Amino acid sequence: MDRKWWHDKVAYQIYPKSFYDSNGDGIGDIPGIISKLDYLKDLGVDIIWLSPIYKSPLADEGYDIADYYSLDPRFGTMEDMERLIAETKKRDMYILMDLVVNHCSDEHEWFKKACEDPEGKYGEFFYIRDQNPDGSLPTNWRSYFGGPAWEKVPGTDKFYLHMFHKKQPDLNWENPEVRTEVYKNINWWLDKGIAGFRIDAIMNIKKASIFKSYEPDRDDGMVGLERMLKDAKGISIFLHEMQDKTFSQHDAFSVGEVFNDKEDELSDLIGEGGCFSSIFDFESHIFGASRKGWYASKPCLPEDYKSSVFKSQLRAAEIGFFSNIIENHDEPRGVSRYIPKEELSIHAKKALACAYFLLRGIPFIYQGQEIGMENTEFQSVSDFDDISSIMEYDLALEAGLSKEEALECVSKYSRDNARTPVQWTDGDNAGFTTGKPWLPVNKNYKEINVESQEKDSKSLLAFYKELIALRKAPEYKETFVYGSFEPYLRDEKNLMAYIRKGNGKTILVAANLQRDGIAIPAPGRIDGILLDNVGNAQLGVESIKLDGYQALVLEIA
Repeated sequence: MDRKWWHDKVAYQIYPKSFYDSNGDGIGDIPGIISKLDYLKDLGVDIIWLSPIYKSPLADEGYDIADYYSLDPRFGTMEDMERLIAETKKRDMYILMDLVVNHCSDEHEWFKKACEDPEGKYGEFFYIRDQNPDGSLPTNWRSYFGGPAWEKVPGTDKFYLHMFHKKQPDLNWENPEVRTEVYKNINWWLDKGIAGFRIDAIMNIKKASIFKSYEPDRDDGMVGLERMLKDAKGISIFLHEMQDKTFSQHDAFSVGEVFNDKEDELSDLIGEGGCFSSIFDFESHIFGASRKGWYASKPCLPEDYKSSVFKSQLRAAEIGFFSNIIENHDEPRGVSRYIPKEELSIHAKKALACAYFLLRGIPFIYQGQEIGMENTEFQSVSDFDDISSIMEYDLALEAGLSKEEALECVSKYSRDNARTPVQWTDGDNAGFTTGKPWLPVNKNYKEINVESQEKDSKSLLAFYKELIALRKAPEYKETFVYGSFEPYLRDEKNLMAYIRKGNGKTILVAANLQRDGIAIPAPGRIDGILLDNVGNAQLGVESIKLDGYQALVLEIA
């Protein structure tokens, strides 16, 4: 494997709207990010991924881009962005932008021109189709956000395709002019000094060659887009072209949001000469998902989490690097998803952190994860800002759940859980803003906040700093970054244990993801304790005792 500059780095995702507000308008901004760079540097972060800050009507919180070359005034100016890039470089840090090119906003100039002349040049930038002879929609595809994936082109009898929100028309990647415009924009930002991109919803850019209806999978007569995407062939042509004309020319880091790759595609995605530097591991995030909706989803229990992660680790072992996460802006909080509510504790949060962070691959931390931010409480459907949460609430009601049951189900998975403002202090609005926050602060900010944890050497924040320092330590970096991954005692229930081996070292990572203590055999003579989240490691000559939610990192002879 060719060694790249990003392999030994730690990444951190910022959702700008909720990170830190510098001017009191209730919305996080670029100057606010700049003011917290030293905090991130002290944490040990190298790469910062910014969720979209482009000009946007925010129908889908910035993932509907109206101008790829302009920043939304809510977040700041281009001068602010240039200062952010400069300040990160001073600290040997890197910026990733969000690349959203499956679709744009219906307020983008391209789409406005397409509406004026659907038969003209810009009409070919989108998927615009006539209605069927019987007056029905071109196909029975269902949008990811619910309802038909087709919307009428204003003033015409034609329809345009939107796989997501109706204000997010899909770009036609079959059109070479579209691809040329996309690549021009990517290179413009890379020339400006950013280090790469997180690439949104990218596997959707290749549609089936024939647009047709399929057997419905719900009573609404529609079918999920996943069915159509199974018939899509040849996406690698587009992805390799993008890689060749943009990322490879700048030695840029690219990480793809890939949920639906086919079994034989991984090597082409992240192998030698692959389309991306890395892709996120979503195996545990899609576990238990139901086509019916969130209300029918199954929880991801510790054994399920372990199996999902190990499956991905072994799949990528000889191919490339996954980017490892427990949460992001589209997911509930990781500690609330993978740890039962009644068992949430500082030890449990540390055990989960240890279990995922030292896997093979690039660790990503989502804002607030390092202090253990949890899911928030929703009192009614009116509390949701997220459009997908509102859709899922309606689906649950249609399935026969009561309002209370629907609210409880949707609350577990709502994207708003991760989008509440970062809890900096125990002061007003958790120190996020001097104004009214755009989304209410989680009520537990008095107990969970950065300021109090910075003063506590036993805090989760302190533990994340230890994890990062261990992964970067000169004597262990080679092992954690490039060493092999081997599951250990895979059949031991609720134990997530694995061995990292390389550079002459063998390291055991063992996390007991349950309340009950256990004793396990040691894989060899224990030479040292590198990390202990509880602080009372009980090591015998041939055995290891783990208290409930205890995690140990041990060097083995």
